[in-house]
Amino acid sequence: MATTLEIAKSLLSPPGDTIQEHLDFIGMSQAELAERMGRPKEKINDLIKGREPITVPTAFQLENVLGIAASFWLNSEKSYRKELYELNLQEELEKQYDWLDAFPVNQMRKFGWLPNTREKYILMDSLLKFFCVASTDEWKRIYVDEEVSVAFKISLAHTQSPHAISAWLRKGEIQAKEIDIAEFDKKKFKEALAEIKELAFLMHDDFIQQLQNICAKCGVALVFTQNLSKAPISGATRWFHNKPIIQLSGRFRTNDHFWFTFFHEAAHIILHGKKDIFLENVEGTEIDQEKEEEANAFAAKLLLTENELKQIIDAAPLTEEMIHQFANNFRTPAGVIIGRLQHLKLIPFHIGNGFRQKLICLIIIAANRCQHYTG
Repeated sequence: MATTLEIAKSLLSPPGDTIQEHLDFIGMSQAELAERMGRPKEKINDLIKGREPITVPTAFQLENVLGIAASFWLNSEKSYRKELYELNLQEELEKQYDWLDAFPVNQMRKFGWLPNTREKYILMDSLLKFFCVASTDEWKRIYVDEEVSVAFKISLAHTQSPHAISAWLRKGEIQAKEIDIAEFDKKKFKEALAEIKELAFLMHDDFIQQLQNICAKCGVALVFTQNLSKAPISGATRWFHNKPIIQLSGRFRTNDHFWFTFFHEAAHIILHGKKDIFLENVEGTEIDQEKEEEANAFAAKLLLTENELKQIIDAAPLTEEMIHQFANNFRTPAGVIIGRLQHLKLIPFHIGNGFRQKLICLIIIAANRCQHYTG
């Protein structure tokens, strides 16, 4: 039984059908048409069967011989070739549905990254457009092949799910393109970190919008992208089309993790080169351990200096009142202090969690909207 696609191709009518119908109407043979056009008879037959395209010269020859405008023939040819290409493309894409199935398509539909349809051909076409690639081969060359790609510069070949991770990263690039930012100024961005730390301490209701605006004024695109189930990334930093991007997911959902991740990613922009790509919590990618440790040290020191940490440790045993006092004195969120003490194993992980603020709802809201810099 013929498939829907096969039936559609069989019903597609080339402009040559119209030529033959007109020849039959006026009683002219293909041989006479060939003679009047100065073309071999075989070429005319190829033209009528759709094997030969109607070019501009051919269209004007048909206008002279048959009295039907060249524009009609050119438009008919363009329409036919477009429909034929689309059917052939659909046929080719149907052979590659395993590529589509490797993505978390249901989540991407739910988040609005892909159309809300189950029609695989539409999803396949939309996914290629989402990545801005002509075919699945180009996606593979950019994100998976071991040879470093000009577009991405890192291979996801050995990660658990290169498809989901590439989708998460690509969404961040799309979000970043929608943000109007100033020219990047490293000095200005570094100086702005003190203001951002105060923002972390105060945690106003609109702190996420304020944070994005501060970054945008310094030339940094800060975006929030919800995690895909197979791409548990907490953050990423890279340059895309000469624009530095910090992409956060809020994976760990509390203020101490959020702010440490942000300042860690900010450190990569300030300390490291434009050619580097940093993916946090992604197994299977090459990690520059020295640069990661530099970023960790930068973030830790900015949030809580060694002297401040020593004062806290020397004051043990700590009470809730003392934690709040240290937070006020150092303008550091109490949750960040608790997180540091837990990380250093100075207190058990079940102690002090009440100081850590949940941020997941705010991050999801930020991920579902685009903030624009208007400064």
